[in-house]
Amino acid sequence: MTVTGDGRNTATSPLAASAGLTDDDLLAMYRTVLLSRAIDERMWVLNRAGKAPFVISGQGHEGAQVGLAWPLRRGYDWIAPFYRSITTCLAFGMTARDLMLAQFAKASDVSSGGRQMPGHYGSMERHIVSVSSPVATQILHAVGIALASRIKGEDAVSVAIMGEGSSNQGDVHEGLNFAAIHRLPFILVIENNGYAISVPAEKELSVKDVASRASGYGVPGVIVDGTDVLACYRAGRDAVERARSGGGPTLIEAKVTRLTAHSSDDQQTKYRSEDDLAQGRAHDPLPIFREQLRDAGVLTDELEASMADEIRSIVEDATTFAEGEPDAEPSTALDHVYGDATGAEPAPPWHPSAGARSEGPAA
Repeated sequence: MTVTGDGRNTATSPLAASAGLTDDDLLAMYRTVLLSRAIDERMWVLNRAGKAPFVISGQGHEGAQVGLAWPLRRGYDWIAPFYRSITTCLAFGMTARDLMLAQFAKASDVSSGGRQMPGHYGSMERHIVSVSSPVATQILHAVGIALASRIKGEDAVSVAIMGEGSSNQGDVHEGLNFAAIHRLPFILVIENNGYAISVPAEKELSVKDVASRASGYGVPGVIVDGTDVLACYRAGRDAVERARSGGGPTLIEAKVTRLTAHSSDDQQTKYRSEDDLAQGRAHDPLPIFREQLRDAGVLTDELEASMADEIRSIVEDATTFAEGEPDAEPSTALDHVYGDATGAEPAPPWHPSAGARSEGPAA
């Protein structure tokens, strides 16, 4: 083991070296997946306890999300995520408190001051574009940001993320076509979990793979196993390098599994067989990544126990903190909806100019 003066472990196992990473990178990625799963599970508990009105889960998507987000530069590149992007948002700098404040729709919610429905995350400070309920609209935002980056002479990369059902919307054609023509620094990530709510992929798509559509735009279409964190990292790294160097867009399709119902208002046993559900559970990226790290000697019992204790503390803190924060005042419901003719309207509470928020344990 090689330890730097600031305490970082720079040891590199063959597994880490195969992706150009260090063992610390792998452990940080694993910790992000663990934290995301723990937050997600807590949200379901809060929903069933009547404390959170709605949950739309990212369970089963975590491996693809952490791998694809890891090559991006936090606070410089841009992501336009979708409602399952819990791990992506954590990997891009959001905290457990941020996510729980959104879940409880509190006034201090960084995403919207409690004005968005749960699962609609965003952060101006961290370059996370607010999620929109109409699916696929985020590609237009992300492509516009990529164009702005080009005009400003920056090399920031912009990423839009969505499910395979969303990929059938017209916005995707318009956005990807424009990005391809102008060779913009843009990446479209499709997290294909096989279902658009209750509609299976074979009834959504006339092709086997969404990535095959990329050829119609003259851009690379990459298919990656969404349960393989390092394969996703490599695909993301290559697409980021291509975009940043002026090579233009890439469409990445990550084949993932959906471990929960579409949302807390859905009952997937009505349209998925037990065999289908069992197959999904067999492709859970969390235990797959865990065993990969254990086999490589990167993850030990002691490290895992320490992470588990830390994450329990973070989730407890985030839950207690968010639940104790004040709700938004009903009298402010129309604030920031209509323009203020006087120009004296203060910045929204979630805007960086409104002042720093208190943070809890590192998440």
